[in-house]
Amino acid sequence: MAEKIELTKKDRLAVAWRSTFIQGSWNYERMQNGGWCYAMMPAIKKLYKTKEDRTLAMQRHLEFFNTHPYIASPILGVTLALEEERANGAPVDDVAIQGVKVGMMGPLAGVGDPVFWFTVRPMLGALGASLALAGNIIGPIIFFLAWNIIRWAFMWYTQEFGYRAGSKITDDLSGGLLQKVTKGASILGMFVLGALVQRWVNVKFTPVVSTVKLDEGAYIEWDKLPAGAQGIKEALTQQSSGLALDSNKVTTLQDNLNQLIPGLAALLLTLLCMWLLKKKVSPIVIILGLFVVGVGLHVLGVM
Repeated sequence: MAEKIELTKKDRLAVAWRSTFIQGSWNYERMQNGGWCYAMMPAIKKLYKTKEDRTLAMQRHLEFFNTHPYIASPILGVTLALEEERANGAPVDDVAIQGVKVGMMGPLAGVGDPVFWFTVRPMLGALGASLALAGNIIGPIIFFLAWNIIRWAFMWYTQEFGYRAGSKITDDLSGGLLQKVTKGASILGMFVLGALVQRWVNVKFTPVVSTVKLDEGAYIEWDKLPAGAQGIKEALTQQSSGLALDSNKVTTLQDNLNQLIPGLAALLLTLLCMWLLKKKVSPIVIILGLFVVGVGLHVLGVM
């Protein structure tokens, strides 16, 4: 029986160090895939001995990947455990590995921004800035050191946590636990994707459906407002009380669509892109196509 191949702490440290550059080759087609594959290379070289196996592993990890750069660490840990078991003969296929990656990257991405960009960094920045304003040179030094210590400690320990959790998953391959985790991660990923459509996909049709003249008293009469700052204050007060800015109420096609099914156009556009991807259309072609169509419809006054 062949000796079991194991990733040592040194191997995992090499992966963690490389993961700090996960956005070094960010691209619009597959986003962080280059940085992800670069981070996985020490493990790939340790686990797979032939050029063919290494090539297949690299192709696996050059698929689309995108999440918060620090939150990628626990996903890396789980992936390392799955690759380790696969290299030792466990029935872990490409679909299982990619399913876990995709399923985890979406939900975890929403954790990184509030924790790091909106909490930790502003707090450390405020501390460093307060010292710097007092003329203390240690202010920016504290910010730099504290930020990187917290960042690196989080990335390393969450990668180790993911590695240990991934090992437990692979211990029960015969019981179907990995398949259940993969299915659950995929469902969660699709749920998060659906929730983000309304927020991130913006489609607005501008054709005017109707123009209605409002009654007096329903809109701000700009010519009757006082001059200067007093007039601006009065206009803001009237607007907050519900008065329209103009005497004509214009209803666009988008207004009608929003009353029927808000976000319908965005959802249909997302489904169209997914269908094109399923038909093996290049993401770059889709991006360029959306750009050309969007500019063309804007010129025509449709959007």
